Amino acid sequence: MNSGKYVFAQLLQFVNKYEFEKGVMRYKGNHRVRELDCWNQFIQLFFGQLTSLNSLRDICLCLKAHKNKLYHLGIKQHVNQSTLSRANEKRDWRIFADFGEFLIQQVRPLYANSPIPNITTDKDVFALDSTTISLSLKLFGWAQGKYSRGAVKVHTLLDLRGSIPTFIFITDGKYHDSNILDVIVPLPDAIYLMDKAYVDFAALYKMHKAGAFFVTRAKVTIDYTIIESNYNIDERTGLRSDMTIKLNRYKSKQLYPETLRIVEYYDEEKKVLLVFLTNKMNVSALEIAHLYRNRWQIEVFFKWIKQNLTIKTLWGHSENAVNIHIWVAICTYLIVAYVKYSLKSNLSIYETMQILGISAFDKTSIKELLTEIQINQDFKEQYDLFNNQF
Repeated sequence: MNSGKYVFAQLLQFVNKYEFEKGVMRYKGNHRVRELDCWNQFIQLFFGQLTSLNSLRDICLCLKAHKNKLYHLGIKQHVNQSTLSRANEKRDWRIFADFGEFLIQQVRPLYANSPIPNITTDKDVFALDSTTISLSLKLFGWAQGKYSRGAVKVHTLLDLRGSIPTFIFITDGKYHDSNILDVIVPLPDAIYLMDKAYVDFAALYKMHKAGAFFVTRAKVTIDYTIIESNYNIDERTGLRSDMTIKLNRYKSKQLYPETLRIVEYYDEEKKVLLVFLTNKMNVSALEIAHLYRNRWQIEVFFKWIKQNLTIKTLWGHSENAVNIHIWVAICTYLIVAYVKYSLKSNLSIYETMQILGISAFDKTSIKELLTEIQINQDFKEQYDLFNNQF
């Protein structure tokens, strides 16, 4: 079916143009547009993200150099940098955000049964955190950060089953992390993993009353009374204590009047005592520690996104352009995740992204491309296993 088609053109077959055009109609994105409509703007930016091009100039230069192939790539026309830049400045960023939300709804259920290391629960497990992109205040005057610096924060709720981002919220650098708890609608029975920046007792109690669970790091200043202590602790596992507590300070216990749980765990590798605060009472203390350990998946996600998608060098200076850039990066990740699942590849999303990025102008079938590499990897593992036996 894909004989003779470029890999990038094959990728576009997995992208739902009909859903994208819904957003274009909703926000009148193509009103009085002459040469570069929203769809072609998106796929050119998508091309730049997939192939890790560093700027709009690089995207336009690359597409111009291959102008005879554009039709077969699925791109209507190449434009100059100023045209693409103006589109990023003026087109409503919500077009791309809405399409990103559609992709989240499309992709997340596909990975719903993916396992989480050392975790037996069948509940939804999310990691909540933010990553900061440092900016120049001279160029990004709207993006106020700390200490008279410019910055943008990308607040992300990551579903640990498949490492799929389920919620994205973009703010300036001064927006406090815990404020995002007032924006997120917690799901009943879901587990949210957060660091100590999210210890806001009013927001945590709201999450508790909604039937959701949280595991976070306790602040060193926490003041509490021990209600009950579990003495059946095996310190060989790293556990040090497991206690049911109530908060002591007047304001704190007004904001969170019910009992909480504290689990202390000693990380032998890093030589540090970790103190976890949670409202999850019906699992073992060791599972609480294992749950929090999986929170580092979101750190890996942020690191990979910055290294492998073009997000650290932004493609515009206005708030609108920055929002478009970040949402196109997220869309690219989700599209690749959808392709990986659709082709039943055993490769990770990260490996799939690398392969597709360097093969954009190749005419091999995507399935054949990924399957051949998969077979080669399986053969190498069997070969290494065979050699290790002798």
